[in-house]
Amino acid sequence: MTLRTSLTDFGMRAMNGVHRILLAVSGGKIGRKFGRMIVVELHTIGRTSNKRRSTMLTAPIFGNGTYVLVASKGGDRRNPQWYTNLTVNPEVELTVDGTTSRFIARTATDDERQRMWPEIVTSYSGYAGYQRRTDRQIPVVICEPVGDDIRP
Repeated sequence: MTLRTSLTDFGMRAMNGVHRILLAVSGGKIGRKFGRMIVVELHTIGRTSNKRRSTMLTAPIFGNGTYVLVASKGGDRRNPQWYTNLTVNPEVELTVDGTTSRFIARTATDDERQRMWPEIVTSYSGYAGYQRRTDRQIPVVICEPVGDDIRP
């Protein structure tokens, strides 16, 4: 592991921690939105540990109970761990505004990604820069509700 890799991972964990603190201290009033995007907490099962893992993310596209996530990791050359976890176990949970619901997560097809990417970049222009920064195609993840957990 290089110093750059370690710093990137540390920075991502630190941002997640600060976000959680802001939400907790403000009683959920600060940190629920980031620009046009809503903030969600994604819960996955670790692919090797089999333990529940959680991370704070933004959803640039949401509606009809479906949430779209972007596995950008700030344009790093590697996919985020949460993305690798959900490719192994797509049964995830999302906590939105304090309510946790079950979802099935899947990577958008190339056509779906191409169709959604302009809206994603409109929600947060930084995603375009992240894509330019890396050689990998940043995955777009569609989280669809399971059963009774359909939310507006």
